[in-house]
Amino acid sequence: MTTTPLRRVYDLVERRAAATPDREALSAGDIRRTWAELDERVRRLAGALRAAGVGPGDRIATLDKNHPACLELTLAASLVGAANAVVNVRLSPSEITYVVNDAQARLLVAGAEFAAIVDGIRGDLATVRQVVVLGGADDGYEAWLSASEPVRDPYAAEPGDCFLQLYTSGTTGFPKGAMLTHRSMIAHTERVGPAYAMDESTVNVVVMPLFHVGGTSWALGSMHAGGRTIVVRELAPDDLLSLVEERAATHLFLVPAAIRMLIANPDRAARALASLRVLGYGGEPMPVPLVRRVLEVLHTDLYSVYGMTEMSGVFCVLPPQDHRDPAREHLLASAGRPLPGNEVRVVDPETMRDVPAGRVGEFWVRSEQQMGGYWQRPEATAETLVADGWLRTGDAGRIDAEGYVFLEDRVKDMIISGGENVYPAEVERVLLEHPSIAEAAVIGMAHEKWGETPLAAVVARPGARVDSADVIAFCRARLAHYKCPTSVVTIDALPRNATGKVLKRELRGIVGAAV
Repeated sequence: MTTTPLRRVYDLVERRAAATPDREALSAGDIRRTWAELDERVRRLAGALRAAGVGPGDRIATLDKNHPACLELTLAASLVGAANAVVNVRLSPSEITYVVNDAQARLLVAGAEFAAIVDGIRGDLATVRQVVVLGGADDGYEAWLSASEPVRDPYAAEPGDCFLQLYTSGTTGFPKGAMLTHRSMIAHTERVGPAYAMDESTVNVVVMPLFHVGGTSWALGSMHAGGRTIVVRELAPDDLLSLVEERAATHLFLVPAAIRMLIANPDRAARALASLRVLGYGGEPMPVPLVRRVLEVLHTDLYSVYGMTEMSGVFCVLPPQDHRDPAREHLLASAGRPLPGNEVRVVDPETMRDVPAGRVGEFWVRSEQQMGGYWQRPEATAETLVADGWLRTGDAGRIDAEGYVFLEDRVKDMIISGGENVYPAEVERVLLEHPSIAEAAVIGMAHEKWGETPLAAVVARPGARVDSADVIAFCRARLAHYKCPTSVVTIDALPRNATGKVLKRELRGIVGAAV
């Protein structure tokens, strides 16, 4: 296999199709694609896009649960100089309309189960000229693909061209389209492959949504390594355990909540996941008690990751040896250290100066993995991509003397109580140690004396009762008093967005009615 650096993302398919045409590349359910078949299908899709008038700089949109077609369309768009805007299927019809219109998509491929939604909003999709239905009785995708001529003269893409547009979660407003480029994604795949020990023997399960970097970037990582990539339509814990066992999968990435579900039956999980060499987790901090439980149940190597859409995926990793080091158990709360080629610094968001090791500030990152900017949002881009190539993450945290990154919170969620900075994630980690609490989120509440104090919204464990005074005392035994909640509200469930992040602006409305 040649080691010449990739110039465009599609090169990873082209090279494997030439070197190992008959090896399995991509699968889902009964679908199996060899590298040669994948190459031909993507070239035909690129021809179909050209015939539909899609060209350099244009956007298409994909709306479906996980399906190989989404990856095929992303790769096909790159061959004609366009970009695939993958739409979050959990959005409401009005939000889907917003994203498709914001992307100015000229063509929309929609899964059959979303066809009715598309029919309902079709008149509001200002730039969409063609809708192709994928699957179901009205499937038009396969015929559309088969009828086209394969592209043999792809667009001469530049490294900085966008080929994939993923939308941020929009926890503070409308989502923004992060433009991921050939350069940024190639840099990501070339770094995560060695970090996760991915190679041609890899059998990688992709269950996280493809509208998220935890889905698409994770898939492209194993494809870049020449391994087999298995796309799972949606998370069903029992089915996922069976799939991993049946296919002897080696790599899996999940959010902490999904891992909690997988190990609910520890004996079954230990048997079914025995083939895994890598279990990655991220998207939000994993509560330390859950990490300890996973380490007890599974012998699999654990990898904690810190990444973001704007960085094409992961840029910090905590490797397995750090998970099982009894002399440094504090590292279970760390996101690890930066991957090669990534620089991370901690900056005071008010003075814009670096803070000393161990002090909390905003993480800034510099790397080729950075997005090209936000689609048609020059002001937002300028706020995020700043001087000398640095990207402001908006995340608050610290780096210790050994270079380990500890994520504390979002900068905008910081609480200032009596002149002291309180990062909710630090308090939330302690709350999750309490035996009666299953979930927790902390927000600032107005206080006459201190300006703000922390308020904890918690979800009780099944069969448990949360006593507010007991919880506050529990926190005071483990945190500085100014960091401890002064109020505790028990609610049925935390409000979350489509990617599982807690919506603190909605939480304020819920707890406001409860206090």
